[in-house]
Amino acid sequence: MRHATLLILPAALLLAACQPQSPTDDAATPPVDPAAPAASGTAATGATPAAMPEADQAAMASANATLAPTEGNEVAGRLEFGSVDGGIRITGEVTGLSPGSEHGFHVHETGDCSAPDATSAGGHFNPATTDHGRVGQGEHHAGDSDNIVANDAGTAMVDTLLRGATLDQGETGIIGRGVIVHADPDDYTTQPTGNAGARLACGVIEAQ
Repeated sequence: MRHATLLILPAALLLAACQPQSPTDDAATPPVDPAAPAASGTAATGATPAAMPEADQAAMASANATLAPTEGNEVAGRLEFGSVDGGIRITGEVTGLSPGSEHGFHVHETGDCSAPDATSAGGHFNPATTDHGRVGQGEHHAGDSDNIVANDAGTAMVDTLLRGATLDQGETGIIGRGVIVHADPDDYTTQPTGNAGARLACGVIEAQ
């Protein structure tokens, strides 16, 4: 009897060795290539983030505006807008002004200079609905800027700042809006325009 048991035991061991084995977790999971980049959460869902077009990136870096005179005036100019820390820097020149004169200078709501007096550009750009004032001295519109001053030749060299505005087409963005040179200086106090008077020139701010 003992002899029969010894014969059965090797046969049972041999039969077990021939049975198919259940796959392990390691076998079910494909090997990871250590050189492959780690998958992001976006890639895991099969979606890829949309790349910002180069034109949009440029629009957020700089813009320009060409000023044309309103009816009965000769004021014109060319302006450049660039993003800087804390706001937008405006540079350029305005010609056709009276020598030594001072003028209000603002970004307005609408990039529409079609009206003879440029009233089609609307009021000051003011997305935060704040009071008019002076940049750097309390509450002011996003479109408020310091006055520009003409030299003896009637040319104003512009180098001023907007604060509270951005160089894009968002809620605080100035792309597509108007820029106005006024007949009188802004007193930075009178609501809602600083008593800056008529509009001498108008331009539309366009992305470069």
